[in-house]
Amino acid sequence: MNIQQLYEFCLSKKAVTEHFPFDEDTLVFKVGGKMFCLTSLKDWENGTPALNLKGDPDSNQELRAAYEAIHPGFHMSKIHWNTVHFNSDVPDKMMCQLINDSYDLVFKSLTKKIQNEILESEN
Repeated sequence: MNIQQLYEFCLSKKAVTEHFPFDEDTLVFKVGGKMFCLTSLKDWENGTPALNLKGDPDSNQELRAAYEAIHPGFHMSKIHWNTVHFNSDVPDKMMCQLINDSYDLVFKSLTKKIQNEILESEN
């Protein structure tokens, strides 16, 4: 997966928006105004891309134990976020699943009103 594929994959999801809320380097994807994926553009340019993704705390622990490329979230809640490094032992297919899981987890945390607005706007 390259940065363009990541960009297209994230933006293909319902109601996803892109932002640079922290600086000109950190690309953030949000759904319903809440972050589900963050990445550093400089890291992509340097050949060391990684994503911060939200996850279930129990699953996060299991993933960290199973993969060398998955660590507690950099500059994030270590319980709820993982940093997942590309070009290591996490296949692209699994990376896509982790992004989907992060999106779904954040979407489900939105109020029912916002969830319904998103679902209705897509029809």
